Amino acid sequence: MRGIIILLTGILLSGAVSAQKTDVSNGALAGKTVKEAGQLPLNHIQVIGSHNSYKQAIDPALFQMLKQTIGSLASGLDYSHVSILEQLNRGLASLEIDIYADAKGGKYAHPKGLDWVKTQAKTYDPEKQMMEPGFKILHVQEIDFRSHYLTLKSCLRDLKKWSEENPDHNPVFITMNAKDDEIKREGFTVPEKFTSEVLDELDQVILDELGEENLITPDQVRGSYSTLEKAVLEQNWPTLQGAKGKFIFILDETNEKRTAYIQGHPSLKGRVLFANAAPGTPEAAIMILNDPNKDQAKIQELVKKGYIIRTRADADTKQARKNDKSQFEAACKSGAQIISTDYYQKSTHFVSDYQVSFDGNQCFRLNPFFDK
Repeated sequence: MRGIIILLTGILLSGAVSAQKTDVSNGALAGKTVKEAGQLPLNHIQVIGSHNSYKQAIDPALFQMLKQTIGSLASGLDYSHVSILEQLNRGLASLEIDIYADAKGGKYAHPKGLDWVKTQAKTYDPEKQMMEPGFKILHVQEIDFRSHYLTLKSCLRDLKKWSEENPDHNPVFITMNAKDDEIKREGFTVPEKFTSEVLDELDQVILDELGEENLITPDQVRGSYSTLEKAVLEQNWPTLQGAKGKFIFILDETNEKRTAYIQGHPSLKGRVLFANAAPGTPEAAIMILNDPNKDQAKIQELVKKGYIIRTRADADTKQARKNDKSQFEAACKSGAQIISTDYYQKSTHFVSDYQVSFDGNQCFRLNPFFDK
């Protein structure tokens, strides 16, 4: 699951107040000095990050139309985030970005939702960024398209600038969904497919905009080991100190897109992103297991072996509406290093006290799983 992709045939598939700037270099050290914590491997931390980090609220008139069309299912889309830089400044150490390929530009420049509710198009993309060739950032074509960044390049450039201004920041994980699902309804844009060539372009854009020196890549983790998984099982992750100031990208895909990304790159040699590969394969290192209630024992087993796991504290606004933190608590207990949420702050869309953080309102800490 990766949020909600709307099929207006009746199915949903899926995925703010100003924050005070906080120290983004240190989290809870669990009794260790900064120097001691810095020598721990990267997989010994636990962070809270945002799901669909780029997402702005759906236009109110369009959201009302969706509620009339698909009823209560629309509630799963009723959330939004403060800007990505504001999230980073308050200490979040994981982001999620959905991208669509747009080789010629203009494919997503005029979402149909603007016409359905007669919203002024000039308020959506006044700088005409969507006409530029390259990867675009949005949740669901035609419907849930408002984003703090319309293009991947603009997002990466701001991330690099922020990193340069905060050179000692904690490592930031960035999960990416390569979205090409077709919504089989008249008028909906058919996305371009993520072939191995398109995924090559994705690698190159990240390298061009951030620079390899600002990344932790599979090659760096693999080192001299025969496979990436072998390196991970031998605890060859960089230290927390060595990972400071850097970004780690993860391709949250399976099946054809994951195969296309790995093809020709055994153990992800030469690749930029980690690949959500299954245990027992040469590419296994960082994995997505989004249900810590169902998969708690499995996550604990994988974390113990040395893998990094991303899971979720909440999904589709359900936990927030019930003020139910049980899934977040299960995520913490599982030892998963990356916990994704839509609620590092209380909802601005409905009344709820639901909000998740570690003790002391922290979003980064040493992983208590390894203190057992």
